[in-house]
Amino acid sequence: MAARSLASLTVSFGLVSIPVKLFSATEASRAISFNLLHKTCGSRLKQQYFCVKEEVPVGREDMAKGYEFEKDKYVMFTPEELKALEEAGTHTAEITEFAPIDSVDPVYFDKAYYLGPDKGGAKPYALLARALRESKRCALGRWAARGKQYIVMIRPVEDGLVMQQLLYAGEVRSIKDIDIPKTEVREAELKLAQQLIEQQTADKFDPSAYTDEVRGRIEAAIQKKVEGQEITMVEAPEPGAQVIDLMEALRASLERKPAKRAPAAAQPAKPARKAAAKK
Repeated sequence: MAARSLASLTVSFGLVSIPVKLFSATEASRAISFNLLHKTCGSRLKQQYFCVKEEVPVGREDMAKGYEFEKDKYVMFTPEELKALEEAGTHTAEITEFAPIDSVDPVYFDKAYYLGPDKGGAKPYALLARALRESKRCALGRWAARGKQYIVMIRPVEDGLVMQQLLYAGEVRSIKDIDIPKTEVREAELKLAQQLIEQQTADKFDPSAYTDEVRGRIEAAIQKKVEGQEITMVEAPEPGAQVIDLMEALRASLERKPAKRAPAAAQPAKPARKAAAKK
């Protein structure tokens, strides 16, 4: 099935404008979600908000948003005030600079979108993709949407361009916040570690070699529930003995034959659709 575009926008750098279509690069709908039910009768539960002072339920029409600036002290905002603070959408991703693609730490990566050329954009799209690919650079800029302003990184991939939302500096913690003690590494240990890395090195990352086994178990359990079968609980295996000596662990790892990569497992059957409610 062909992907459906989320929106149309323009990528601009210098005097060049590239009309593109935006496509989601991930599938949030693939996540399995559970609903909260009443344990005794199995009915769906409805969430209610209660006023902690008056101890009465509050409807959405009587709600307002507030910011807690001190403990239990709030400033209140009307929907109109919040709307006025939003960033106006421009439908343009404006490139402000180019940088080496490996200079952007993946820790800053947020949501990703595929970009496809829109009508009249095939030539400049191909030009930008090739120029970025051959220069090993990415484009950095800003994009306003849904009332917010985002930093975006446009990077080349084998078949086109990806627009990656980036986190702001204030949203990413520094590794220096983590207490990592300085530890001496012996040359013999380093050599064995490097041999182990060489032994298990692949030519490139193949995402299809990894399957979500937890999702598969959940889907199988849901199917059994739908079909009215009993679910058998499997006991967790006993944990293996902990290897304390680093050199011994490295040697033992090197002596083990690397496991052959299994072919990608077939996708488990989707849970049966809910039966129609009886009238």
